[in-house]
Amino acid sequence: MSHFSQIRTKIRNLASLEAALTDIGADWKQGPASVRGYQGNVETAAIVIEQANGYDIGFKLNPETQEYELVADLQYWQQPLSVDGFLNQISQRYAFHTVMEATAQQGFQVAEQQETADGAIRLVVQRWNG
Repeated sequence: MSHFSQIRTKIRNLASLEAALTDIGADWKQGPASVRGYQGNVETAAIVIEQANGYDIGFKLNPETQEYELVADLQYWQQPLSVDGFLNQISQRYAFHTVMEATAQQGFQVAEQQETADGAIRLVVQRWNG
C-alpha cells in the first residue's frame, strides 16, 4: 500500500517552480526522477528534493489539471517548515517569478521592488514608450 500523499497546487509553469525552489534554498534535481517512499514505493516526478532520511519530496504533473502536485510520504517530512509553510513559501516565490516573466514579455521592467515586514513583495514596473 502506498503512503504517498498528493497535494494540489496552482503551479503550472515548471521554470517558475524551479526558480522558486532555488530561491528558498531547496536542493532539487530535475526529473523525470524517482521519489522514494515507504517500503521502497516510488513515484516519478518532474522535480525531486531528496531528504536525508531516504524519503523524498517531488512535484509531479497532473495531466488532467496541468498543475504540479506535491508528492511525498508526509509521515517522513523532514523540512525546516511544515508542509503548509513550505508550500506557502514556494507559492509566493512562484507567483513572483510568474509575474516577472509576464511583465517582461509585455515590455515592462522592474523600477522598484520592496519586501514588506510581513513578507509580501511590492513591485513597481514601468514601460518606456519611445
